[in-house]
Amino acid sequence: MTKNSDLRVTLSLDEIPKKWYNIAADLKGLQPTLHPGTREPVTEEDLAPVFTKSVIKQEMSTERYITIPKEVRENYISLNRPSPLQRAVNLEKVLRTPAKIYFKREDLSPVGSHKGNSALAQAYYCMKDGIHTITTETGAGQWGTALALASSIFDLDCTVFMVRVSYDQKPFRRTIMQTYGAKVHASPSPVTEYGKKLLKEHPDTTGSLGIAISEAIEMAVRDPGTKYTLGSVANSVILHQTVIGLETMEQMKKAEIVPDHMVACIGGGSNFAGFVFPMMREKMLGKTECEFVAAEPKAAASLTEGEFRYDFGDTAGMTPLFKMFTLGHDFIPSGIHAGGLRYHGMSPLVSEAYNQGLMSARSYDQTETFEAGVLFAKAEGIIPAPESTHAIKAAIDLALEAKAKNEEKTIVFCLSGHGMLDLAGYEKFISGTLASSSRMN
Repeated sequence: MTKNSDLRVTLSLDEIPKKWYNIAADLKGLQPTLHPGTREPVTEEDLAPVFTKSVIKQEMSTERYITIPKEVRENYISLNRPSPLQRAVNLEKVLRTPAKIYFKREDLSPVGSHKGNSALAQAYYCMKDGIHTITTETGAGQWGTALALASSIFDLDCTVFMVRVSYDQKPFRRTIMQTYGAKVHASPSPVTEYGKKLLKEHPDTTGSLGIAISEAIEMAVRDPGTKYTLGSVANSVILHQTVIGLETMEQMKKAEIVPDHMVACIGGGSNFAGFVFPMMREKMLGKTECEFVAAEPKAAASLTEGEFRYDFGDTAGMTPLFKMFTLGHDFIPSGIHAGGLRYHGMSPLVSEAYNQGLMSARSYDQTETFEAGVLFAKAEGIIPAPESTHAIKAAIDLALEAKAKNEEKTIVFCLSGHGMLDLAGYEKFISGTLASSSRMN
């Protein structure tokens, strides 16, 4: 019988974590980030033209726990932190599985996803360091939306380069960013030299996160008062996102939930890493046998199909070189609706964890994930973001595997965002016109 305390596990405002967790303190074998010119390990001075100094220090840090600034922690409340951990009872019934399924609700944030956790931190540090303008890229628009709001909160100007296919597919996300005060350009754009070059060579390109990153960096390096911020991949971003996993651990402890699997979608790595890294430390210490499952799109399957090597984080080769699983920095994914997962490479921290066998990965076609998203919506009443449907698909598969073996597994996944601005994708799926990822190239 289901206990009421088992249905929705909440924390008080006082229980918002006071420190972020940095897995770089515990993950052995990490390779240094290299300067794109010298191929030597980067220094803080090398990164200074692009990033603000406070974020650079976090990027290079191996300190295990880093204090969350008071101003950031207070503003986490505006993102509806702490977010609840909820049991998917109706989904369990539909699947007729003995497994218990829980999901961490990052969809309740006013920006619609988990992205605000790092946006607030990066905007705060830019304000603190005297920066007046921040630039960034965005795929589906969740990160751009989060940074636009954070910039408004800390009185900064914000310019967002939005991948062209998402700029066209998701016009309301663009409107939200503009409502928060940001300038939004379809990428590749005519406002940077690199964008103009690509438009001349490939006028019909759908764009990519790698291209948008190149444009945002180009704009940042023109002016010392402008800095680049990014929504995934970097150590500092993953650090900020561990607020999700730290809350989840406290909620599981409170409700006596012992997870067999923790699942999240993955593109660049921030959602997955933020959700699982605190618990992964427990596994490295021998305190849990939980398995960590990353769900990625077949259209950009860097973990399951990529190579583990040094590569650029952007298309133009302006970023440092990261040791990561990559499909190649010039890879252009097909225009799937999960725009936030259309990235060629994986976070170096996640890549090393995957390389060491601390986690596993599964890849899915977008037709499979939308099917899972519709099933979840019918059962739980929540329309998930296309990115989040990847985690839902993996969680459903794990629950059905438990059913086949008649095992009472406990599955906890991260619902990284809602899909109320992604209804065009759902409309195509429902009408039977949603293309398979493999047929979009």
